[in-house]
Amino acid sequence: AGSRRRAVLTCLAMTWLNPHVYLDTVFLLGTLAADRGDLRWTFGLGAALASLCWFTALGFGARLLGRYLAGPAAWRVLDGLVALTMIGLGLMLVAGS
Repeated sequence: AGSRRRAVLTCLAMTWLNPHVYLDTVFLLGTLAADRGDLRWTFGLGAALASLCWFTALGFGARLLGRYLAGPAAWRVLDGLVALTMIGLGLMLVAGS
């Protein structure tokens, strides 16, 4: 139960002091956008818009689903779905090689 100012400053610090922000946007996104030729700025803008939509949906989804994810049974189901997804991806990679 802190102040709004402290929450905003913490959010800004976690965003701008996180090295992954720069690795993802400068190196990964920059490398992918460079291959798009004249459409590189359109690609970069689309990627930024997709990121904004994803993290907004993630934040509101966490708020809406918070009460359902409060119990250990929900986390077991979620962990099981993640495990099945990872097994499926692993099988697809093995089958493709």
